[in-house]
Amino acid sequence: MTVLDIRVGDAPDPRLSAREVEVLTTWLISDSKAEASRSLYLSMGTVNTHLTRIRAKYTAVGRTAPTKATLLVRALQDGFIDIDEL
Repeated sequence: MTVLDIRVGDAPDPRLSAREVEVLTTWLISDSKAEASRSLYLSMGTVNTHLTRIRAKYTAVGRTAPTKATLLVRALQDGFIDIDEL
């Protein structure tokens, strides 16, 4: 099974917090973590910590997301971001 095989509604919920969703979506539409950190008024370390926790939550529900591309797929699948926002 690939990341694209799981459809919205079929996938276990990673239970991301509102702040984690905000960091994830800001990073996804940014060119870099540095840009996302500036936009959110967070340090790079804080952005990295959020992304690490987000990846851990996805891993915990059996939906690994080791790359930005797979996190993008997860965010689209879970309705955190819309394709028009990219």
